[in-house]
Amino acid sequence: MIQPTRTNLLLLKDRRRAVLNCAGILKGRRQALIKKFLEIGRPLVASREQTRNRYAKGIEELQCSIGLEGQDYIASLALISQRHLGVKVVEMNLLGIRYRDLEEAETASRSLVDRGYDYPATTEHLDETMQLFETIVEEMLAIARYEGMFRRLGEELLRITRRIRVLE
Repeated sequence: MIQPTRTNLLLLKDRRRAVLNCAGILKGRRQALIKKFLEIGRPLVASREQTRNRYAKGIEELQCSIGLEGQDYIASLALISQRHLGVKVVEMNLLGIRYRDLEEAETASRSLVDRGYDYPATTEHLDETMQLFETIVEEMLAIARYEGMFRRLGEELLRITRRIRVLE
């Protein structure tokens, strides 16, 4: 039990002031995190919608290609043109929050010549399909970069909000 002395009262007042200052600092940090959260969230939602639409168009083009070229021919082209994309995971720091980011060794999109098949012998639907799916891979890697950061920001916001409530 705390003795009701003048010294203890002064110590409690100092402790109260320190807690209020700490809560103020945490509120400022939370505001900065919310700003960054919204800054990242808006383009993330828009890019996901754009990728979803591009994927739907890619599926349509793939169906046209299968109808014109045949499923066996498409499968053989897929085996010929497949490759390993080098992606490296890197630790990053944003406002004191550590998260993992992706670095691409090379871009997923290739020119017609670099795909490894005889492109004059194919239809424009197949070329469009290949281009769409390579673009989708690039967009999904970009979305993965945003989502990792977005998730960590959300976790940190929840943690700081809990701390502020405890202090208040």
